[in-house]
Amino acid sequence: MVFAASLPPAEEIERNVSAALAEDIGDESGPGDLTASLIPADRIGRATVISREDAVLCGTTWFDRVFRRLDPQVRLSWKAADGERIAKDQLLCEIEGSARALLSAERSALNFLQLLSGVATKARQHADVVAGTKAVVVDTRKTIPGLRLAQKYAVKCGGGDNHRIGLYDAILIKENHIMAAGGIAQAMAAAKAAAGPGCKFIQIEVESLAELQEALAAGAKMVLLDNMSLADMREACRLADGQAITEASGGISLETLRAIAETGVDRISIGGLTKDVRALDLSMRFAV
Repeated sequence: MVFAASLPPAEEIERNVSAALAEDIGDESGPGDLTASLIPADRIGRATVISREDAVLCGTTWFDRVFRRLDPQVRLSWKAADGERIAKDQLLCEIEGSARALLSAERSALNFLQLLSGVATKARQHADVVAGTKAVVVDTRKTIPGLRLAQKYAVKCGGGDNHRIGLYDAILIKENHIMAAGGIAQAMAAAKAAAGPGCKFIQIEVESLAELQEALAAGAKMVLLDNMSLADMREACRLADGQAITEASGGISLETLRAIAETGVDRISIGGLTKDVRALDLSMRFAV
């Protein structure tokens, strides 16, 4: 099964690629890739990308854009698409173009592909664990600076879903906000007054069943159940049924995920989907 995901805006991908190339080969006024300059400028090279492990592929657009930035005429032939499961030793892509460009683009292109495939693979592992329940695994704002939209795209390719993108598109009232506002009711009232037309949702964090009941009484439609026991989560889902979306959060691992999903929560947020990621092991082989 391949999960649908919409790519970030093209200008965001171009920004990612520009930043990656600038830190690796410098700006256009500099010497560029000193080592690649040893290769004749007119030489054509060929390369293949191979997966070294079972995974979920993600990041092909970023990969392509890195190569096309250095060689607009490069030819790339993909044997798999974003969101597809791939196997160890599987051929993923064939590339033909300027040998200099292939050598200069290799690291930046692979960095995107390895990282985003790692995120998608981790998301799929978690999505598989909750399969058969109504729970959906969602990400958080614990992302690599500059790559938030890319990582959130990868989560969706892996079968997860996105929480808010940033502080600007939704309201999440946490413990410190509640204390500063003077209480749950006051925080909810302030949030409703502050939410503009672009606000996707208002969510409030609760740490006990008593706080949940207070939040529901204040009109909460989305509640974050923070570090609750399984028994309390089950009761919270019963209390919120028909009134609010429930989301579990805090200290969740693959080992505890299924039991949490079976409490009846609607969503489970896991910062580790984007924060604790191991890059996929890929190999790029050249035939220059």
